[in-house]
Amino acid sequence: MLTLGALAEKLGAELVGEASHVVDGLGTIQSASSSQLTFLANPRYRSFLEQTGAGAVLIPESQRAYCPVAALIVKDPYLAFAKASAFFEVAPQPQAGVHPAAVIDATARIADSASIGPNAVVEANVTVGEGAVIMANSVVGAGSVIGDQCRIWPNVTIYHGVTLGPRTIIHANCVIGGDGFGFAFNGAGWTKLHQVGGVTIGADVEIGAGTTVDRGAIDDTIIGNGVILDNQIQVAHNVVIGDHTAIAGKAGIAGSAKIGSFCLIGGAAGIAGHIEVCDKVQILAMSLVSSSIKEPGTYGSALPVDSQSRYRRNVARFRNLDDLARRVRKLERLSD
Repeated sequence: MLTLGALAEKLGAELVGEASHVVDGLGTIQSASSSQLTFLANPRYRSFLEQTGAGAVLIPESQRAYCPVAALIVKDPYLAFAKASAFFEVAPQPQAGVHPAAVIDATARIADSASIGPNAVVEANVTVGEGAVIMANSVVGAGSVIGDQCRIWPNVTIYHGVTLGPRTIIHANCVIGGDGFGFAFNGAGWTKLHQVGGVTIGADVEIGAGTTVDRGAIDDTIIGNGVILDNQIQVAHNVVIGDHTAIAGKAGIAGSAKIGSFCLIGGAAGIAGHIEVCDKVQILAMSLVSSSIKEPGTYGSALPVDSQSRYRRNVARFRNLDDLARRVRKLERLSD
């Protein structure tokens, strides 16, 4: 609960309205009540702004005249709203200490301010930093390091030899440090290549529910600072992801791929192994990246949705492209 005056000060916003008015939560611009904060980032939704019943709206200067309620004038309303959301966090805040039902190896080093939940398992030589939280049923394997202020949600499995930088968040049902998919065909079956690397994850990383990050075959799999991974992403062994890259749900990254910093990768995109993607690349959803990308820019490969009949005709034509190209080359040689 904050007054608009206090909120404006925290966000560096210009307040248009009563400084003593109190907001106690967040809402959408269509449904927010008089005690809630909302925002308008896209001018196309101005009609909602003009009718809003919110207690206050974060808006750019260009929308000031259209706001019928208190306004907080900011340069980037969505960014300001994201910052403001921290003041209205509703997730429970665990208390420091080790739950009696947790299983802690005697050699583990756990900060007094850390919180270890029921049925959590912390194995030998693990380090758990100041203010870190490991919730119920999560497992931290031998020799791993959980940095200060990390938050490990329930049912997460962190294998041995994994390092998490400070303030990293791992959501439920993630597996960090499982074996990579490494096998050699021996003529009659498969011989396992034992994965002797680890996983190193930087500071301020957030990894969504059900995502898997495999350990390195020899060197570590590396995820840089400020990376955000959505739910159900596969990061294979020895992948390197640069700082502040964002990857949407169900993307798959094959082994030893290297992705640069400040990249944006859309949902269900696939990135082949042993290729490199340079910094500041945007890959559209459901694209297949099968070769290295060396220039920043936006790339895509998936076909957009179409009516069934036209889609089938286009697929049939696509199958004939190689034959058509051969015929064109033959005609070009004859014309020469």
